[in-house]
Amino acid sequence: MPNLVAIPQRIMSEWSHFEDFPVLFSNEKKIPGSWNYAIKRYGRDEKLRVEDSGTLIYHYDESEDSKYLELSFCIGGQAYCNLPQANCEECKLNRNALCVEQTGTVDIIQFRFEPMHLTNLIKSEGTNAETDAILNFKYHHTFSKSISISGRIRHALDSILNHRYADAVENIFINAQTQILLLYTLESINSLKEDEVPACKFLEHQDEREKIIKSREILLSHIGDPITIKELSRKVAINECYLKKGFRVMFGTTIFDFYQDQRMEHARYLLYEQGLSVSEVSAQLGYSSISHFSTAFKKHTGLKPCELLNKS
Repeated sequence: MPNLVAIPQRIMSEWSHFEDFPVLFSNEKKIPGSWNYAIKRYGRDEKLRVEDSGTLIYHYDESEDSKYLELSFCIGGQAYCNLPQANCEECKLNRNALCVEQTGTVDIIQFRFEPMHLTNLIKSEGTNAETDAILNFKYHHTFSKSISISGRIRHALDSILNHRYADAVENIFINAQTQILLLYTLESINSLKEDEVPACKFLEHQDEREKIIKSREILLSHIGDPITIKELSRKVAINECYLKKGFRVMFGTTIFDFYQDQRMEHARYLLYEQGLSVSEVSAQLGYSSISHFSTAFKKHTGLKPCELLNKS
């Protein structure tokens, strides 16, 4: 049994004092059966020092509806333009250090994952016993564990906080970034080295890792236009075998499982938040028939597409 610390009913009370600061921005997403997130950005006094911190919260209850895994982060040190309508491109990109309207901020970010969704996220053959126990809710008690904010975790959080996508493209992007954030967090609590690349010598080279990362970006750009592994390997100029092996090592899942998971999570968004019909979603995701889409969706979510529509 890992050395885990029990937590009280209140969550992240040590961050509650930020609620006295002005709220500059807030956003949240909640889709049944999927991951949910909430972001709140508070203005803060520049003299106040904020240490980046994170906590994994494992909540267990006998009821399936009361089990969840939550990642909570407090991220400081960023400055944003304080104007309601910032037209300056430099301010929007947070590059203009001389902007007198910029204000220091602290971001509180929370991601919550439900059991059904977790089982579809990380399917690496190398998953260790503790990670497997967490993802499958084998521990029958609630606990929390500190998250070490590595460079990779900070980069994933920054990309979520500072992206400039909107609507459907934003959903695809955050889906993927949330999955990689969970993977990095699980690696962090299992004390893996940040630069560890087990079983793949070729990944010791930065340019080879960049090819794997680029392959993931290409997959996301082809959510509605399926691409074969052969085509993908050609686009990133890497051997198919290396591509498949490197992808599994870096992202904890196979190319097929990652692509299918992203499509199904995007389908949830289109059905629940956009209110599209089953036939429209099936067509947007490149399925040859509605029945094939419905079968894939139920396998991933446990629900028929029409059942999710009824919840919206």
